[in-house]
Amino acid sequence: MGVMNVATYVFTIFAAHVLGPREYGGVASLMGLLLVVNVLALGLQATGARRVVAAPENREQIEASVMAATYRSALGLGLLCLALTPLISWGLALDNWSAAAMIGVSAVPLTIMGGQAGILQGEERWVPLAAVYLGMGLGRMAFGLLLMPSLDTAFGAMLAVALGAWVPAAIGALVLRHRKVGLHAGIHARGATSILREVASNSYALLAFFALTNIDVIVARARFDEHEAGLYAGGLILTKAVLFLPQFVVVIAFPSMASSSSSKHRMYLRGLAAVGLIGAVATAGAVVLSSLAVSFVGGSAYQEVEPDIWAFATLGTLLALIQLMVYEVVARQHRASVLIVWAGLVAVGAAAMLVNEGHELVRAVALVDLAVLVTLVLVARFHPALRNGDPEPLAGSGAGNGPDSDTDSDTGSAER
Repeated sequence: MGVMNVATYVFTIFAAHVLGPREYGGVASLMGLLLVVNVLALGLQATGARRVVAAPENREQIEASVMAATYRSALGLGLLCLALTPLISWGLALDNWSAAAMIGVSAVPLTIMGGQAGILQGEERWVPLAAVYLGMGLGRMAFGLLLMPSLDTAFGAMLAVALGAWVPAAIGALVLRHRKVGLHAGIHARGATSILREVASNSYALLAFFALTNIDVIVARARFDEHEAGLYAGGLILTKAVLFLPQFVVVIAFPSMASSSSSKHRMYLRGLAAVGLIGAVATAGAVVLSSLAVSFVGGSAYQEVEPDIWAFATLGTLLALIQLMVYEVVARQHRASVLIVWAGLVAVGAAAMLVNEGHELVRAVALVDLAVLVTLVLVARFHPALRNGDPEPLAGSGAGNGPDSDTDSDTGSAER
């Protein structure tokens, strides 16, 4: 995943350099929206991983169900995003519809990748999963380096993203080629509904997180002038780098957090320590090497961001910690905790209305995120359902005799 993150940020930095603050501001807004759209893929990944971990003896049936739901979701989401292209273009003040249309084109392969990654993560097949992630980063970087020099617009950058998204999906299909994971793998309608209900619930939790991580750049685009919004978007390059730097901790810890073993229920505490340490080192590096950090963000065009570079790095650390706690919520299927993240989103939106400059906005967002993190940790630590290892189920997750209590004929005892 480290290589994926490096490749992704090579693409981002290259885009910031080639496009400049004005054009890159539009790309940053579209990428933020794409992260929100991608929550369906992450919901599929979390659902697939959790179900495989919960019932490994019925792995084949579960994997067939997950991939059938994945293909249906990918098609539906892609068509929906394409239909919303005019609205997206208008809302983000883009010059034309072409860049916005790439959201729908990208959504299909990214959603397929989500289902594939969930199966591999649940099986703890780290090498094939790493290959999928590697394809994600390198595919985007390769198409970006190829296209943007001659097509230095928001459309050129988003076209590279869309083309690159098919690389990990192709790798995932190759890795899982011998599995019965096709559209007609014998899945029954009720079984598909069960999978999709949990996907919807998990996506709801992840949507809250990604909306929280991206609401500020969208608000900045709407409230600030193009130059100020572009500078803020540039600072968020470092924020996102710090956010995704420890993502491997979440990927590795999630199967243990989702396990029925009571000894693994507090894996999130060790995860928080690891993520916090990585974030602290990254933030300290940004403070000591602030000039280098600005070069990382986008070069001399973003020099005005340097006094606040530490704040953007701190924000990334807070978001990385919140991300781990959101996956703890998904692993334990604890619906009420999602409301904490949504409350944070509302608070960020309200705070953004009270500030007039980027340096004020990043500090306000960081304070709200700190409050969200502390609340999530306190709830996970002291809520009776979590402490006793008897999680409150999300809607549609099949609360009954276990985390998968449905008795659908297509999954047999996998859904106990």
